[in-house]
Amino acid sequence: MRFWGTRGTIPAPGQETIKYGGNTTCVELVLKDGTLAIFDAGTGIKKLGQNIIKNHKSNVIHLFFTHTHWDHIQGFPLFSPAYADFKIRIYSCPPTFNYIKQILTDQMDSRYFPVKFEQLKANISFQEIVAQNNQLSNGTFSFITNNHPGNAHGFRIIEDGKRVVFITDNELLPEEKSKTSWVEFVDFCKDADLLIHDAHYLQQEMAKTAGFGHSSYEQVFNLGIEANVKHLLFFHHEPDRTDKQIESIVQNYRIKISKMKLNMKLDAATEGLNYIV
Repeated sequence: MRFWGTRGTIPAPGQETIKYGGNTTCVELVLKDGTLAIFDAGTGIKKLGQNIIKNHKSNVIHLFFTHTHWDHIQGFPLFSPAYADFKIRIYSCPPTFNYIKQILTDQMDSRYFPVKFEQLKANISFQEIVAQNNQLSNGTFSFITNNHPGNAHGFRIIEDGKRVVFITDNELLPEEKSKTSWVEFVDFCKDADLLIHDAHYLQQEMAKTAGFGHSSYEQVFNLGIEANVKHLLFFHHEPDRTDKQIESIVQNYRIKISKMKLNMKLDAATEGLNYIV
């Protein structure tokens, strides 16, 4: 896994966000045989695209969209492989699948962007995900429905017994009746070697942000414990959260892990870093 965008809502460039990154959501996953999967196309996909052009070993790219909110699609018009001889297979679950092509096309309308979607050189196709346990090379992909306004999905990838779970834009304990329960999320994340989960808010901020579709650090921490996760990564950092603030939050939870004598590693997702599972 490599993070090219870790921030939520809007890009957050500047001196105070250098360590954890200011680009919006984009995560790269490379399977053992080199199969390339990408999750979301926030602003981080621009640099990822440049890296693919420079170092690619295959011309096939598997691009998964969790949903179509702005911070998860806004980098796609600047994704270099879309302008080259690549096969880009775009995956999404319904209802996102029903409108993903139209949304990607619309944001490249001449009123917003100088190049039209129809002018892209890459062979782009769209695939709907409706069944669980989908095969991609030697990896098995499954999905879960998030609690998020406008719809979103999380994904689990299993290869050779190793489990990676990626859930962004998800409110674990919404006040209103949820699409997916806490128990279902625990089951989906069970025994994950690496869990990447939306931790957008502090617990005290949740009173004002209930219904926004994001979780607190405390909720995600408790999910990691109950699901017996080996390595937990806080993700989708709030755009005004500085590096120093995130470092302090991470350190406080590491102290909790030590006091509770838990066998769980904890970090905050960091732009540019590789995580080998």
